[in-house]
Amino acid sequence: MKAAAQLLTDGRRSVPGPRWLAVLALACLAGAAGCLSWHGAPPRPGATRFGAATVIVPARLVGNVLIVEAKWDKFGPYHFLIDTGATETVVSPELAQRYAATELPQPAAANVPVRSSTGEVTVLPATILSRLELGKVRFEAVPALIYDCSTLTSQYGVKIDGLLAFPLFREARLTLDYARARVILHRNDESASPPGETIAFDNEDKRPLIPVRLGERTFDVLIDSGSDEAFSLNPAGINPKFAFGPVDGPLVSTLTGDRAEQIGRLADTLYLGRYAVPRPVVDLTDDLAAIGGGILKYFVVTFDQTRDEVTFFRDAPDPVAIPSRRGVGLSFNRTPAYWRVAAVVPASPADNAGVAPGDLVTKINGEPVSEWTAPRYERMVANGESALLTFLNGTREADKRLRVVEIVP
Repeated sequence: MKAAAQLLTDGRRSVPGPRWLAVLALACLAGAAGCLSWHGAPPRPGATRFGAATVIVPARLVGNVLIVEAKWDKFGPYHFLIDTGATETVVSPELAQRYAATELPQPAAANVPVRSSTGEVTVLPATILSRLELGKVRFEAVPALIYDCSTLTSQYGVKIDGLLAFPLFREARLTLDYARARVILHRNDESASPPGETIAFDNEDKRPLIPVRLGERTFDVLIDSGSDEAFSLNPAGINPKFAFGPVDGPLVSTLTGDRAEQIGRLADTLYLGRYAVPRPVVDLTDDLAAIGGGILKYFVVTFDQTRDEVTFFRDAPDPVAIPSRRGVGLSFNRTPAYWRVAAVVPASPADNAGVAPGDLVTKINGEPVSEWTAPRYERMVANGESALLTFLNGTREADKRLRVVEIVP
């Protein structure tokens, strides 16, 4: 997530998260591998109150991330991303002002330093919210950081009011049902365990870090539902084998700066317990390895923070096949009037056509860029053979048709 203009790249299969899509990355408030991390113990809500033993919250799957809808007052509905990779809930300034718990002690520090996935630190205002509600579940005295979510709103085409971090659900069993586009919350005293492959994530930080196997090596990864990536891997000490690449990929934007991706397809099979993901597409990172929405969307994923367990379930026992990464080789900073080219992948169709960083795109396939949401653009790249981009040169426009290729087969 960028503070001013969002970044969109065409190197991913469908639409972020945050590292959401290739687009946002409030230090990965949804981003591949790690997301925001609190300096010290992660914040937790004061209380969680259930109006029913099981609560189903409707959601929509945008790209590879789940966005839930909630309404508890005349100002709603509100829309939130579920981000199990983050340790801090983030809300818009509007929501923070409306639900500031003035009767409760506010955070000791009015501004909190948070670390990005690249190790850089930025500062966000901190607050305590009187409540947040998802269906018949009410979270009270919720610690949160304040961030302008307008870039997320532009990205997803629906007003985004915040991101709900893993510690928020400490008193609830959280199920992300990607196939049915819903989030299910159970009371922790429910004794029945969900079906599927259960893996412990017992660790000091109470984060969903689980052991996985890649070839002959076993190591821990973060389960990061806020990431649009399939698999982000820190290769240090693992020395992964590649069936393709790694090659330069699109630019990924974070609140503290941009970085170029290194992407490829691994030669080995990734195992989540008994579930196999042969030859996954991978984004190389210097941070913690993470499984994102690009793999999670094939499962029903249940997190139980009382038992420190995560359970994966899918109806089909077949291996999970990760599709190719397609694109024309461009990254954009999006505004309503134009999309500015942020980066060009070397030797891509865009590079071969002479497109350069700073070029302005005003139309896509003959329509103004204001008509194109990021999900629509990603669907076009995922399924189309070419894209007709109209570039602004001074006061004149010129069309370039760019071929869509497999950046990672």
